[in-house]
Amino acid sequence: MVELTSQVIDALWAEAEQYCPPATSIDRLETVYSMPSQLGNGYSRNMELCSGLELSIFSETYREDLTCRGAEHPHLVQFMVHLSGVVDSGSFLYQDANQSYIGGSGIQPAITNLHQANQPEFGVNIHLQPQLFKQLFATPDGDLPPALQPLVKGEDWQRVFSPKTTEAMRSVVRQIIDCPFLGITKRLYLQGKVFELMALQLDAMLNQGSEVRASSLRADTIARIYYAAEILRSRLEHPPCQTELARQVGVSDRTLQKGFKSVFGMTAFAYLTQHRMKWAKQLLHQSTQTVAEVANLVGYANSAQFAAAFKRHFGISPSQCLRS
Repeated sequence: MVELTSQVIDALWAEAEQYCPPATSIDRLETVYSMPSQLGNGYSRNMELCSGLELSIFSETYREDLTCRGAEHPHLVQFMVHLSGVVDSGSFLYQDANQSYIGGSGIQPAITNLHQANQPEFGVNIHLQPQLFKQLFATPDGDLPPALQPLVKGEDWQRVFSPKTTEAMRSVVRQIIDCPFLGITKRLYLQGKVFELMALQLDAMLNQGSEVRASSLRADTIARIYYAAEILRSRLEHPPCQTELARQVGVSDRTLQKGFKSVFGMTAFAYLTQHRMKWAKQLLHQSTQTVAEVANLVGYANSAQFAAAFKRHFGISPSQCLRS
């Protein structure tokens, strides 16, 4: 497992541009960037379809499991669909071929993304300036419909949604990737397909109730809860007790528990167990450790307790997972 900050990863991409300058498509609409060799193999095809609307087609395969630790930052309106691969952001978000992503504008908290080794991540990523989003979807009086207002939060925390990926969405994504046109025709075609994909995702968002996070807590309290969650994920083997964790992030025990239930829908202990089980499953799939060794690595001194917790979580025993 390699752990890097988003700043380091950005620096690696910038360095890769010096050794392998980005290529420009024959119609000069796309700029193609090669993935840094230190991270893996792949590319990103980036294009501006109109002012305030950018499309990226990505195909990236990481050499090793990579944990990317991000920082709090302003966020644009974003639509994303994977045809393959997994990006696990803990309780903040999970993306794969069955779960897409809509991220509103606003402030995104510091999150940690896990990319799995040798699992090609392939799909499309769309970014819109908030003002363009408002122009596209405004009512005749110039305001966004109430159902879409959560996607434009200004200086508040962003809202994120995870609509299920439908076959219609996948079809549009393939059409975007395999666009048969060049030049002006290509730009017009891709604009139409991008708007079609956005419409499909928004329809799923509004009808599925797919918001990932909704909370009445104050913004600074939510930030402290996310920090507490990050501490737990980074110390699965030896996590702090609840009182110590609350002290570290600057809240009371009661606020910590209320915050975890509000932000993640579970207690801090349940959150810790969930991530221990996910990490244990990944270790067992690697087949390089015994069940007892995996139990110890994820913080269980008693293998029987670990086995019971694993079976409750996944419905199979650790030994069955190891054999599979």
